[in-house]
Amino acid sequence: MEISTIQLSKETKEKISSFGLKGESYDQIINRIYSLAVKDQLRAFLMSSDNCVPVEDALERAKKKWQR
Repeated sequence: MEISTIQLSKETKEKISSFGLKGESYDQIINRIYSLAVKDQLRAFLMSSDNCVPVEDALERAKKKWQR
């Protein structure tokens, strides 16, 4: 793994370290926070009602489209 150096303010470093577990590196902390953020974004996307059609409307559309 290639290592990189990033600059953080002391305040940001303290905030990140407050999420850490004993013996955990900053790389591990940031990766864990990133994983949680990705899961949260996915959950928000899946639970969003944007671009959704209520079941009643979908059934009505289907009845009109697939008349016998």
